[in-house]
Amino acid sequence: MSSEKPNTVIVNILDKDYQVGCPPEQQAELAQSAQHLDSQMRKIREAGKVIGLDRIAVMAALNIAHELMQEKARTGSDADTEDKLKRIDSKLDNALQDYLQIEI
Repeated sequence: MSSEKPNTVIVNILDKDYQVGCPPEQQAELAQSAQHLDSQMRKIREAGKVIGLDRIAVMAALNIAHELMQEKARTGSDADTEDKLKRIDSKLDNALQDYLQIEI
């Protein structure tokens, strides 16, 4: 874990901005994660089968979790990769929580 102080980074998901605390050395990973989440959520929204951003977010999270499980089964579990994925998952959880608080 880095000793650098987290910066606030703004990510855009479904045309909404979210502020996420992120150490400088992880900002590129966060941006890639946000892009992936945005892409997944847009696909789900465009399919028109799921209504409501919270439901779209849950479906996207399930899809991403499924991708992760498939990748783990294919490559085997690696501690470094697992740590990175846990950090990304935590950041996504925080962004989703921020979104849900804004909607309330």
